[in-house]
Amino acid sequence: MNIELRAYNASAGRHEAGTLTVEHHPLGVPSIPGRLETANARYVLDLLDRATDGATAGEFDAIVTAPVNKGVINDAGVPFTGHTEYLAERTHAPLPVMMLATGALRVALATTHLPLKDVSAAITIESLCAIVTVLNRDLVKWWGIAQPRIAVCGLNPHAGESGHLGDEEIRVIGPAIARLKELGIRVSGPLPADTAFVPRILADFDAVLAMYHDQGLPVIKHAGFDSAVNITLGLPILRTSVDHGTALDLAGTGRADVSSLASAVGLAIELSSRSPQ
Repeated sequence: MNIELRAYNASAGRHEAGTLTVEHHPLGVPSIPGRLETANARYVLDLLDRATDGATAGEFDAIVTAPVNKGVINDAGVPFTGHTEYLAERTHAPLPVMMLATGALRVALATTHLPLKDVSAAITIESLCAIVTVLNRDLVKWWGIAQPRIAVCGLNPHAGESGHLGDEEIRVIGPAIARLKELGIRVSGPLPADTAFVPRILADFDAVLAMYHDQGLPVIKHAGFDSAVNITLGLPILRTSVDHGTALDLAGTGRADVSSLASAVGLAIELSSRSPQ
């Protein structure tokens, strides 16, 4: 299919089939597929800034991001931990929450890119209450779920087994859930993570909160790696993204799968078409 490229014009009318509107931003140096180039790191961030500022101003309904290589941006002398944190700082959002979704399965994270040894200390009653509040609010706002049902995983095997396998469930997670229930949020747990994702249990919930990255994301990527979408909750704008990394070994080969990016675009269109409540 032939696609006609057109220069972006903010005042232009509706998009026409068979065309692609592009706002040109020149690279710092020419791009070579599969090769990282620190001279283009600022270019990547400039694109994020342009998209974020446009969405904040109402020029864009949503932004969809492709994966970035965090290492090359840091090597260029720019502190960068990821899209989620960068967009939160740019939009002055106090608490971004990472959530991945595929179909009806939605998994949010209590902590994101932390070494496993640091997870326990990062989880507090206050942080869990704040994260679940954001999760609950955005499920109402973007998905239109009037009273979201949220499952909260435990941190330890078997959710701590009454304190015999760790006490975070007793000291932190349980009290946070009790406080959230007092606020009227429909939250349950702490549930053992090895059974929280059993289909008959998942059927009772609209989202699951995992305590750390590799507790929740392997499940959702197994369920739908080709269709899973990363959504940043807690922002004043709508942002979706792919569920995978840069796959530099596939660059320029024609073998890269665009399914997750297509899903991210589709979900952005679907969610932005709803009037936020």
